[in-house]
Amino acid sequence: MRSIIKQSKWAIPAIAFMSVQLLTTGCKSGGDTSKAKTDSTATAADGYDSTFKVEAQAFGDLQTLRYQIPGFNSLSLQQKQLSYYLYEAALCGRDMIYDMKSKHGILLRKTIEAMYGSYKGDKANPDWKKFEDYCGRFWFSNGNHHHYSNEKFIPECSFEYFTSVVKACDTAQLPKQAGESVDAFIARIKPIVFDPKFEPKVVDQRPNIDNIANSSNNFYEGVTQKEVEAFYANFDTKGNAPSWGLNSKVVKENGKIVEKTWKSGGMYGAAIDKIVGWLQKASAVAENAEQKQALDLLVKYYQTGDLKTWDDYSIAWVKDLKSRIDVVNGFIEVYLDAIGKKGSFESTVSMKDMEETKRIEAIAKEAQWFEDHSPIMKEHKKDTVKGITAKAITVIVECGDAAPSTPIGINLPNADWVRKDHGSKSVSLTNIIHSYNVVGAKSGVVDEFAISDEVKARMKKYGGLASDLHTDMHECIGHASGKINAGVETTDKTLKNYASCLEEARADLVGLYFIMDQKLIDIKVMPDMDVAKAAYDNYMMNGLMTQLTRLKPGEQLEEAHMRNRALIAHWAFEKGAKDKVTELVKKDGKTYVQVNDYAKLRVLFGDLLKEIQRIKSEGDFKAGKNLVENYGVKVDKELHKEILERFAKLGIKPYRGFIQPKLVPVMNGTEIKDVKVEYPDNFFNQMMEYGKNYGYLPVVN
Repeated sequence: MRSIIKQSKWAIPAIAFMSVQLLTTGCKSGGDTSKAKTDSTATAADGYDSTFKVEAQAFGDLQTLRYQIPGFNSLSLQQKQLSYYLYEAALCGRDMIYDMKSKHGILLRKTIEAMYGSYKGDKANPDWKKFEDYCGRFWFSNGNHHHYSNEKFIPECSFEYFTSVVKACDTAQLPKQAGESVDAFIARIKPIVFDPKFEPKVVDQRPNIDNIANSSNNFYEGVTQKEVEAFYANFDTKGNAPSWGLNSKVVKENGKIVEKTWKSGGMYGAAIDKIVGWLQKASAVAENAEQKQALDLLVKYYQTGDLKTWDDYSIAWVKDLKSRIDVVNGFIEVYLDAIGKKGSFESTVSMKDMEETKRIEAIAKEAQWFEDHSPIMKEHKKDTVKGITAKAITVIVECGDAAPSTPIGINLPNADWVRKDHGSKSVSLTNIIHSYNVVGAKSGVVDEFAISDEVKARMKKYGGLASDLHTDMHECIGHASGKINAGVETTDKTLKNYASCLEEARADLVGLYFIMDQKLIDIKVMPDMDVAKAAYDNYMMNGLMTQLTRLKPGEQLEEAHMRNRALIAHWAFEKGAKDKVTELVKKDGKTYVQVNDYAKLRVLFGDLLKEIQRIKSEGDFKAGKNLVENYGVKVDKELHKEILERFAKLGIKPYRGFIQPKLVPVMNGTEIKDVKVEYPDNFFNQMMEYGKNYGYLPVVN
């Protein structure tokens, strides 16, 4: 998916599409949460309110946004109660993502909360604004490593000023050790905050190094990559095997490698027990027997840590097709682990968007046709595509690795064998996309980077639909397509640190290949081929150029989705160079991407899809590594410099994420008689509120 699928199935919005552009500047921190509107005043006829302010605070390279929950008022009381219980279960897991990103994550968060919340000094001081920006960046990234680049960031204020704020806050709130002085505490946290060489990168996927030792996440401690790989080599991952290692930390105790399982009574038990309590309440008001069974299995999984139970839950979850309310809650995406085994906590609570579901359902209905007509090798195709369920959803709340930065599409479960034998769910997050659309129309990215008036007009007219269709196919028929050869183990073993990038490339290529197919017109989800041309123009422009706005000078591509887009675009550019399928051209001293032959570009996308599916099906690590390293990592420094200069003039932020709506129960004694929605408008206040109300874990876990 950032998405949700094992090698993730999150679709991350591309930078240049009108529907999901990287959007506008906003006000600095500040504001009053008392201004948050309730659902009755913030929505028009329980639909989208055109006066709703989407943009909130901006800081660093980040823009916070807000989203509405249209249709919530129309839910039954039982559905509202269910939503509220699942909302609480989602937020109760928040501590875990901070600890997963660094074993110092909760320590640092509680320090920042004490400083930001109790400092009484001069807040007009420019250094305070620098510290405040650091707080915003930290909360946005769930730690002090950038949510996209994985690089550590440090405050722009000096250590001396930082120290003065620590000493001027309520020091009783600081997470000091027993008997520790404030000065000793400051000395202890100094390298965590200010030393760029201390935990420099949360995920390090460079080739020919120990990727575990060089990654600062909290999934492994005191072990090498060779030791971890040798440990998991004893687990059979062929066939219908569980996703071994998904829910544990690997450590060495008394010279022996062991797992610390995330479960009730185990690691993260205090937070997991809170999740379990709310899930049990949700089970009691489930919409139907299928949903209740799935929730009960999720509870059992959290209580036992048994990964076979996780698979049982995943199968039951896929079979629940009737429920209006749905939830993702668990240790799911493996992007945070350099070798792709450990799942980060995340949760998304949602309700089905009845109208928008029609488009994605039309695609899912034809899943077998798409598989049969795929350009991949026959032996790599599924004979029978089972149980692909597709829908559009309205998000109610997101937490953990799904927030504040969120996907726009999700496909789950992650396990290939579960998808093959039992099916999967693919979703498009319509209210998230709606907010992107509202601010995207203002950005100016298309006008700056598209090569001609014809291309600009086409992208402005069809960019939103092209993005939606590509996301739908990426999730619905992309991740769910193809099969691994008999006897070949799972991609975390075969493709290792390249698995996520290659899986995202595979799913993207399925969408790119079929968006230029008459089939989409025939099933009435696309009006004409200009939509496909808009998709191709955007994808090549983004992969070759505009996504570089997310990198600092001198950086290479690290994040899986950015690597996958670059891989596809650069490979197609190189292979089509002889026929000038795509060109980089200069106009008035600026570089532009020009697609000359859309039909030939489609053939190239199909050829690359065939090869990447072969790599996955056969477990060809060497070929996968060569593709990623040769096409998906390196950056042209001169082109990068030009792109950054042009982008800077637009005055927009390259990243965005969301303030979450707040569900408020209306009580009648001990019974919930209604649930209202509030829309907070201050990101900083929400982070402080979450820290106060959902902090269940100690600073050391």
